[in-house]
Amino acid sequence: MLRVAVIGSGPSGVYTAQSLIEQQTVPDIEVYVLDRLPCPYGLVRYGVAPDHEKIKSLQNNLRTVLEHPKVRFLGNVEVGAQGLGVEELREIFDAVVFCVGAATDRHLGIPGEDLPGSHPATEFVAWYSAHPDAAAVRFTLAARSAVVIGVGNVAVDVARMLSRGADELAVTDMPQGPLGALADSRVEDVWMVGRRGPSQAKFTTKELRELGSLAGTEVLVRPEELTLDPAFRDPGGLPAAGRRNVEVLRGWAERTAAAPPVPDAGAEGPGRRIHLRFFLRPVEVLGDATGVRAVRFERTAPDGRGGVTGTGEFEDIEGQLVLRSVGYRGTPQPGLPFDETSGTVPHLAGRVLRDGTPLPGVYVAGWIKRGPTGVIGTNRPCAKETALSLLADAPTLAERGSAGDPLAALIRAGQRPVPWPGWLAIEAAEAEWGRGLGRGTVKLPDWAGLLDAAHSVEMTR
Repeated sequence: MLRVAVIGSGPSGVYTAQSLIEQQTVPDIEVYVLDRLPCPYGLVRYGVAPDHEKIKSLQNNLRTVLEHPKVRFLGNVEVGAQGLGVEELREIFDAVVFCVGAATDRHLGIPGEDLPGSHPATEFVAWYSAHPDAAAVRFTLAARSAVVIGVGNVAVDVARMLSRGADELAVTDMPQGPLGALADSRVEDVWMVGRRGPSQAKFTTKELRELGSLAGTEVLVRPEELTLDPAFRDPGGLPAAGRRNVEVLRGWAERTAAAPPVPDAGAEGPGRRIHLRFFLRPVEVLGDATGVRAVRFERTAPDGRGGVTGTGEFEDIEGQLVLRSVGYRGTPQPGLPFDETSGTVPHLAGRVLRDGTPLPGVYVAGWIKRGPTGVIGTNRPCAKETALSLLADAPTLAERGSAGDPLAALIRAGQRPVPWPGWLAIEAAEAEWGRGLGRGTVKLPDWAGLLDAAHSVEMTR
């Protein structure tokens, strides 16, 4: 019997498990998918916006894998500095695959970045997605103007959440606290700002178009900023997605140019406004100990090499809430080598390398392997490559012999795992809570609620 631990139950981890059990080279295999949280699905549960039901439905596909007879989900298992180390895992399992993603936000590295009211966008996402680590976070949304730094899909998500009506979100699984805060929101202007041009923005066209479909919300784009981008004037050389983005932005810019002057942020007016700004690089978050009041940007210009250069001209954009969305970065994993430059674990086809030599029985997949790139589907070939490497090594890995039942070994190591029935109990509790609120399923937002629900049933699988 080959017993494999996959650390992380998001798409990369589940796809790795799927690839391992679908191959016929090692039929006698058990895959244990371990997660720090008592809930599976990773960013599909805690990173996809609640109004994106189609993407969230991917959980059904992941569920099929986790219910396979050769796969066991064990949540509430801590791995790393606060839990099990690599060597301890290798005593229990024949092989370990780390699918831990890119756990931290990139920093802007500018003065005022950590002032009250300035947050990583992922903190806001975790709050409205009911991530239990965010249970103590509170967003009152008393700001009149919010500045979102970045022009990727996460930035679009948070701009949309700040602008979408609470009535529309009441039908989602958003927890009651964030839903109430959004219902009481005073935000009127949302500024989404990128340091480069529209042709280099990272959002997808589908996400971008959604901004224009929000009830009571106007999208404003400045034509003069778009025309600074050479590829905007002649988008023929762009990939298809880039050309579609240009078309959407051009339509909004034409409407903006034909519309009456836009009121200043905070001025009384109907509905909300989303301002898409380009060629502005943040240089300072302005404010004091009481909170942020604005972000100072330097105007940039294309440098002819795909980048931008500063022009020495500055603009302050008012904002009492700042959400920073400039990318993710992997974090060092105790016991594993780490490349500080790329924020990844060195590897060869998924085999972890220390000083160029593979670490026996230790593998990586997903963002910690390749960096925070691609979409959910990109994890499939990445996971398959790692799985094939592991299976090729299987004869050597199995020589070590088994340490007995992994669940019992994890309990002896001080863990209190939540197996699949515990997750099903959480699902049932969330459905019941939602019914009591007159809504559909509503997520439990804190560790205590999740674990109380999970441990309310006898753990048999």
